[in-house]
Amino acid sequence: MSFVQEFREFAVKGNVVDLAVGVIIGGAFGKIVDSVVGDLVMPIINAILGGRANYENLYWVLAGDVPAGASLADAKKAGVVLAWGNFVTVSLNFLILALVIFWMVKAINRLRRAEAAAPAEPPPPAEDVVLLREIRDALKK
Repeated sequence: MSFVQEFREFAVKGNVVDLAVGVIIGGAFGKIVDSVVGDLVMPIINAILGGRANYENLYWVLAGDVPAGASLADAKKAGVVLAWGNFVTVSLNFLILALVIFWMVKAINRLRRAEAAAPAEPPPPAEDVVLLREIRDALKK
């Protein structure tokens, strides 16, 4: 088997195609979740906390001559800083993101359980049962 044929067989397998679709949908879903966190959840948290939910520019100077009140980018240029505020902000964003995803998965699972609990149509009778019923009906006539 040639290399091209092997590659085509590999690329067309169901698992590879499913993975590609999952990655594409996952990227789009990630943008939706980022928007939910950034545009819906964080403004509410900022309103509750009085606008202090962004700690990105908080740092400790470890070495160097950093002027007071400098932004994190300027502080990094002027010396060695421990950017603990950025870590706190990213951690809070992760926790909020995880909570939103948990709620979404929980809602999807609830819908799936409701769908599974719905009564399904009974399966059609077996072929031999249908044949026996026809024989019975013919004998009755």
